[in-house]
Amino acid sequence: MSDAILALRAAIQARLAADAPLNALIGPDRIFDEAPRAARGLYVVHGDVEARDWSAGGERGCEQELTLIVWAAQSSSSRQALEAARLIVTALDDADLTLDGHSLVNLRWLSSWLAREPRGGLPNVTIRFRAATEPL
Repeated sequence: MSDAILALRAAIQARLAADAPLNALIGPDRIFDEAPRAARGLYVVHGDVEARDWSAGGERGCEQELTLIVWAAQSSSSRQALEAARLIVTALDDADLTLDGHSLVNLRWLSSWLAREPRGGLPNVTIRFRAATEPL
């Protein structure tokens, strides 16, 4: 199932990198697999993902619950993080993404959660999605 996770991540990355309103807010090349060191401003990181078998009858499938995290590092605000989260939900909820080696059945927004990092108090928004995919 890791190939389905990687295919979905790549498609999400491509969609968000091409989203003009999001890039106007956070800047280009601000979506990462891992949090960058000493980042300033807004950025987005792929978070946790849980994949489960979603097979039905003779058809194989994968259900994923995944997160994207908007960090408002140093000079950014929780308001900006929430705005970026709204743009991400708009770009991805029920999106028709092309995945390498898989077909996306659906992608749905589940929830968003605003929190502050315990040590530095930096705001972040965790956005949860559910996706179902089938291998081609």
